[in-house]
Amino acid sequence: MRLTFLPVLLLVMSIVVSCNNKTRQEAKESARRDSLERVKKDSIERIKKAEEEERRRPITAADINLSKELTFDKYTLEDTYPYKDTVRVFQWEKIKEKLAIIENFQRQDINYAVLQNYKNKNREAPVVANFKRNAYKRVSDTLGVERYQSTPLYAVGDAKVPLIYGRDGSLVKLLSSDTLDMVKVEGLTNVEGAWEVPRRYVKLIGDTVDFYHAVVVDVTNQNICTLEKSGKGWIVRSMNPATTGRHLPPHAMETPVGIFLVQEQKSKMYYVKDGTKNIEGFAPYASRFTNGAYVHGVPVNNPKGKIIEYSWSLGTIPRSHMCVRNASSHAKFVFDLVKPMASLVIVID
Repeated sequence: MRLTFLPVLLLVMSIVVSCNNKTRQEAKESARRDSLERVKKDSIERIKKAEEEERRRPITAADINLSKELTFDKYTLEDTYPYKDTVRVFQWEKIKEKLAIIENFQRQDINYAVLQNYKNKNREAPVVANFKRNAYKRVSDTLGVERYQSTPLYAVGDAKVPLIYGRDGSLVKLLSSDTLDMVKVEGLTNVEGAWEVPRRYVKLIGDTVDFYHAVVVDVTNQNICTLEKSGKGWIVRSMNPATTGRHLPPHAMETPVGIFLVQEQKSKMYYVKDGTKNIEGFAPYASRFTNGAYVHGVPVNNPKGKIIEYSWSLGTIPRSHMCVRNASSHAKFVFDLVKPMASLVIVID
C-alpha cells in the first residue's frame, strides 16, 4: 500500500505545484496587462490634457500662417519696395498680431454686436466726464476719440456720465440682452473691458458670424492688402498702393487705427464740397468701416463723370478725408470680396 500511495502522492503534489506556478504566472501576466492599461490610460489623459491646454493657449503672431495666392494681380507691390529715397514694406508681423487678436476672439462663444453712430444718426453722444477739444475744435475723450459719430461708454452700474467714446464700427461682445435700456458689452476691438451703452448705439450681429475676410490698410506705408481665411491659415489675395486720410482741419482727418467691421457698401459714394452741402463728385465701389471712412476707388470730381481707374497719387502720402483710396478696379475687388457685417478692416500704422 505504501508503495502504491507514494507515486500518487507525488503526482498530486506535482499537479498542485504546477497549478500554483500557472496561477502565479497568470497573476503576473494579469498584473502586467493592468500596468500596461494604466500606462496607456495615463498617456491618453496626458495627451488630452496637452491638447486642451493647447486649445486654451492664446494664439500669437507666431501661430499665424500667411501664404500668398493673389487673385487680384494689377498694380501688385512687393513685400519691400522703394519709395523716393526710402523703402516701404508690408508689415506682415504686425498684420499677424492683428490676425491673432481676431483668431482669439473667434475661438470664444460670442454673441457679436457692433457700436454704431454714423453721422450721429443714433443721436449725438453725451459729453464725457473729462473731455477736451481736439485740433478740429470738436469734443473728444482722453484717448483722442471724437464725440462726433461715436458711442458713449459708461462704467458698469453708473449711467450718469460716460467715461470714454467707442468708435463707430467697433466690435463688442454682448453680455446682456440687447433690449435693455443700457446694454452691457465687452470690447473686442478698439476698446478694452466691460461697459454699458445706451441700446440705440448697439446693433446685434449674432453668434453665427465667422470673419473670413479682412482688408489691411497701412497708414505709414500707404499700402493695402486683402486676406482670406482658409484651413491652412490666411491667404494674401492682393497687395496694392493706397492713399489714406490726412490731418488737415477742419475737414480732412486721418484714417483711424484699429479693427473695424465693414458696415455697408455703396457702388457710388457721393461726397460734398468742403464746407458746403453741394455734391462735388463720387467715389466708386465704397465699403464703409468707421464713421465716414470708406475703402473706395479713385474720386471723380463730377457727380455724372465716368469712373477713373488709377491715380498717380496712390501709394504716396495721405491725401484723403479719412477714406482709403485705391485703384478703382481694386476697390471693386474689395467690394466683391468683403461682406457687410461679416468682414473686417484692419488699419495699422
